Amino acid sequence: MSDSTTTETIIVIGASSLIAQAFIEQTCHQHAKQQQPNLPVAEPLQIITVSRQNSIKLPELMGIELTDSELTGRINHQHFSCDYQQASIEQCVSDIAAIAGTVTRIVMCNGILHSKNQHISTNEPALMPEKRIEDIDAHSLEQLFYANSIVPMLWLSTLTPLLSQPRHKVSAEQKCVISILSARVGSISDNRLGGWYGYRASKAALNMLIKTTAVEYARRLKRVKLIAFHPGTTDTPLSKPFQANVPQGKLFTPAFVANQLQQIMDNSEPDGEASYLDWQGESINW
Repeated sequence: MSDSTTTETIIVIGASSLIAQAFIEQTCHQHAKQQQPNLPVAEPLQIITVSRQNSIKLPELMGIELTDSELTGRINHQHFSCDYQQASIEQCVSDIAAIAGTVTRIVMCNGILHSKNQHISTNEPALMPEKRIEDIDAHSLEQLFYANSIVPMLWLSTLTPLLSQPRHKVSAEQKCVISILSARVGSISDNRLGGWYGYRASKAALNMLIKTTAVEYARRLKRVKLIAFHPGTTDTPLSKPFQANVPQGKLFTPAFVANQLQQIMDNSEPDGEASYLDWQGESINW
């Protein structure tokens, strides 16, 4: 087994989401396929997951028995619990830095669009997308911007020193691709329907933060590629209240979206710029 300092490391933040779970499953599946007798033995893979939960198990998928001794020896899983406050994120990254090898992929799946239940403790209304400007609520805006804009940026800010360390930095022959879940409605130039003020604005802010980070990475971390990823309407709790009007064939499974994201990350090369891509790999206007 390779030295832990050179082991390929994949970090999945927001690992309890269905898209993240599907991404993890497919990563395990791809690694398991490399264990076939007629193929060279694959290098060990380290998967680091982060969520609010105290623990999370790597799933079994497509007949892969992750309890099998050979596969278990080739995949090392470490989970960290985080409440997504700045101090907790900083502590989490510090713990990750102590065990991580060469970080080749980071996927961030955090975000909110609505909350179905009323905030009983404060008697605040449930969080739902605004249909008109009179629906704007300060607390709802704060929630949306914190979850959709601030949290991903706190992770990027805290992970940057880690990615700059020789132990974790990718070489000229390698790359690190960071994908952050955005949304097409965050496009300022592609806003024709209006509404959804807070969600649109928080995703537009996220896109600006990603694009600005890419400018700095072009100088400091040339082998890192940043992607703002629009998964399309995916069959998850986030989209449940809005699925009735989705055209036939346009409601995607998490597995489909994860597969599209895997391919996009495989084919993305560091170019000093951020990309804003949909599930087809097509560019979206910022």
